[in-house]
Amino acid sequence: MNFLAVDTSGTQLAVVAYRGGTPSIVTPKEGMREHSVVLMDAIDRALKAAELSLADCDFFAVAVGPGSFTGIRIGIATVKGLCLACGRPALAVTSLDCIAYAEESGKRLALIDAGHGCFYAAAYGDGLEVPPAFCTAEDVEKLIGMGYLPISAEELAGAKRVNGAEGLYKAVCRSAANTCPAEALCAMYLRKSSAEEGR
Repeated sequence: MNFLAVDTSGTQLAVVAYRGGTPSIVTPKEGMREHSVVLMDAIDRALKAAELSLADCDFFAVAVGPGSFTGIRIGIATVKGLCLACGRPALAVTSLDCIAYAEESGKRLALIDAGHGCFYAAAYGDGLEVPPAFCTAEDVEKLIGMGYLPISAEELAGAKRVNGAEGLYKAVCRSAANTCPAEALCAMYLRKSSAEEGR
């Protein structure tokens, strides 16, 4: 199984190229929140490190959200383009899967800061137990009270920090049988954009 996976949904861009053995992971620091500027270079670096070409990939994977509205669109558009250019299928994983599978044991609550004291959240045990939702701080506290360990790929008060790039790799490996045509990729938006909310 060979693949290229990208996550542009959050502050930290992650690219994973895998050709057996150890995954090649690129998380550029120079492009925080500038994913459109650094993504193609990060893809090139990951592919070279894995000694993998685009033509060698069996599929291309992308984190479809929730997260940054613009970031999600950048990742999906890039992966759709690669799939169509190479005649390969796509694989969608959620940003919350990438967090959850970075910490693969126990009951865990994957969290992403959604701003204004709210969060994107999903709870996991052996698998997904509470599906992705837009939650208030009170909602999150209720889930923590049910025994879920709060985890995040970003600095969040009260949450254990995990490696989202490692989680991306693990989430893709877990879901590799669930590929789809590139045109079936769609963003997971759990709330309206800031522009829509401001209208």
